[in-house]
Amino acid sequence: MEKRIIECVPNFSEGRDKDVIKSITDAIETVAGVKLLDVDPGEATNRTVVTFVGEPEAVVEAAFRSVKRAAELIDMRGHHGAHPRMGATDVLPLVPVAGVTLEECAEMARALGKRIADELGIPVYSYEAAAFTPERKNLAVCRAGEYEGLAERLGKPGKGADFGDRPFDEAAARTGATAVGARDFLIAVNFNLNTTSTRRANAIAFDVREKGRQAREGGKLTGKPLTDANGKPVMIPGLLKGTKAIGWYIDEYGIAQVSMNITDSATTPLHVAFDTVCEAARKRGIRVTGTEIVGLVPKRALVDAGRFFLARQQRSLGIPEHEIVRIAVKSMGLDELKPFDPAEKVVEYMLAAEEEGSRKLIDLTCRGLAEETASESPAPGGGSISAYMGALGAALGTMVANLSAHKAGWDDRWEEFSDMAERGQKLMGELLHLVDEDTAAFNRIMGVFGMPKGTEAEKKARAEAMEAATLYACEVPLQTMATAYETFAVLRDVAEKGNPASASDAGVGALAARAAVRGAGLNVRINAAGLADKEAAAELVRKAEIIEAAAEVAENDILQIVNSHIKL
Repeated sequence: MEKRIIECVPNFSEGRDKDVIKSITDAIETVAGVKLLDVDPGEATNRTVVTFVGEPEAVVEAAFRSVKRAAELIDMRGHHGAHPRMGATDVLPLVPVAGVTLEECAEMARALGKRIADELGIPVYSYEAAAFTPERKNLAVCRAGEYEGLAERLGKPGKGADFGDRPFDEAAARTGATAVGARDFLIAVNFNLNTTSTRRANAIAFDVREKGRQAREGGKLTGKPLTDANGKPVMIPGLLKGTKAIGWYIDEYGIAQVSMNITDSATTPLHVAFDTVCEAARKRGIRVTGTEIVGLVPKRALVDAGRFFLARQQRSLGIPEHEIVRIAVKSMGLDELKPFDPAEKVVEYMLAAEEEGSRKLIDLTCRGLAEETASESPAPGGGSISAYMGALGAALGTMVANLSAHKAGWDDRWEEFSDMAERGQKLMGELLHLVDEDTAAFNRIMGVFGMPKGTEAEKKARAEAMEAATLYACEVPLQTMATAYETFAVLRDVAEKGNPASASDAGVGALAARAAVRGAGLNVRINAAGLADKEAAAELVRKAEIIEAAAEVAENDILQIVNSHIKL
C-alpha cells in the first residue's frame, strides 16, 4: 500500500540564462504526477540544480524530457563555470524516497541511461549505485578531465561511456556526456550547540564524520600531522559511516553548529547521528540543544527516529504515524530555531498535499462520512462501510494494547503489548485504504457504462472491461474480509492478556470485525452475480463463505473471553 516515490536531482550546465532554465523545468512539469520542488541556479558555477519527485515511471519520463530539452538548448562548446562538468545535463541521480529500493533505482538509472544514449545520442556514464564497475561508483572517476577531456576518453577501451560510446564527434561536442546514477537520499542536518566556538564545533564534527581527522604525533592536538609513505595524511576514522561534517558559526542564530550531510541513511539513520553527536559534544563539555533539517527529509527518517525514542522510553510503538513523527520532532529539537511543520518538510506529506483530486473518504469527519453515505450518491456504500467497521475493530484492539502497555505495574510487558498495537495499526491502515478502494472499484464499473457500444468491436471491448471491473469489485471486498478477519488475532490477544478493565472494548472490536466480514461478504456475492465467468464467481463466493464461517467462530471465542472478565 505504500506509495512508490523517487526523487531526481539533475544538474544542468546553465545557471545564467533564466529562459533556458525555465524551458528545461517546463519540460519536467509536462509530466503528470511530478512535483517540482526546487530550482537552484548558480551564476558563478553556471549550473542549475533541479529537484523533483513523484512515482518512478513519471519521474523517469520527466528526467528524459529534461535531458532532451537541455541538449537542444545548451551548447557545451561555449560553456564555462566554476563547477566541474562534462555535459549539458551533467549528472542525473535517481534517489529512493518511499516504497522503492536503491537497487531498483539503479536499474531504472541504467534503463534511463540507455534510452538517453539510444534516442538522444548522448554518451552516458553510469555512476554510484548504477555503476557497472567499482571505480565508476565515484562520480569524479566518470567525470575525469571534465568536458575538455571527453575527446581523449570517448571510444577508448576502459575510458568510454557505458551507453552510446563512440569517438568524440560533433554531436558529442555539443551535448557533452551525462552521468546517470542512483544514490541514497541525502539528509542535510545541522546540530545546534550551546557554544559559539567554531573550533569546538569542528572538533565534534571530526569526532563523528566518516573521514575523521588527521593523526598527529603522540596523539596530541599540537603534534606534527602524520603522513604515510606516499605523503598522504594518516586519518583517524570518525564514528559515523556515510557522513560528512564540519563545524561553523551562524550569525543569524548566534550559535555554533555541527553541519552534517548523511549520504547513507540506511547505515547511519538520522536518530543515530543525533545521538552520536550528542555524546561527542557531551564529552567535550558541550550540549546539543536542537536540530535543524535543511531542505526536505523522507518520512522514514522521522518515523524511524520516533520509534527509536519511543522504544527507549519503553512506550508502545503502535500509535498513529503523526504521533510518532511528533515524538521525533520533540526528541531531536527540530523546532528549536523555528517551527517545524512536517507537511512542509517531509517529501511524502508534500506530495499528498499537492495531489489534485485527492479527496478521500477517510479524510472526512465522522459526521462527514455518515452524511456522504446518506446522500443520494450510490457510493460510498456497504463495501466501504464494511471496511470502515473493520478499521474500527482494529482500532479498538490497538487501543487496548496501548492502554495495557502503559498500565502501571506492567512495565516489563510493554514490548509484548507494543507488538500487538503495531499489528493492529497495520491492519487498521490497510482497512482504511480499502474504504476508498471499494468506492473506487464501484466507480470503475460506472465508468464502463460510458464506453461506446456502436460497433461489434466496441461492444466486445465494453463487455471485457465490464467483466474486469466486476471481478475487481469482487476482489476488493474479499480483501476486506480477509484483512478484517486478521484483526481477530489481535483482539483475542488483548482480550486474553490485556488490561481486564478494557475487556469490553475488545469485545466491541470483535463485533465490528465480524460485521465487517459479513458486510463485505454480501458485496462479494452481489458483485459475483454479475460475472459472466460463473466458475470464477463460484470460487469467489466459496472463499467468502470460508472466511465468514471462521469469523463466526473467532467472534464467539473472543466474546467468551470478554464475558469471563466482566463479573457482576
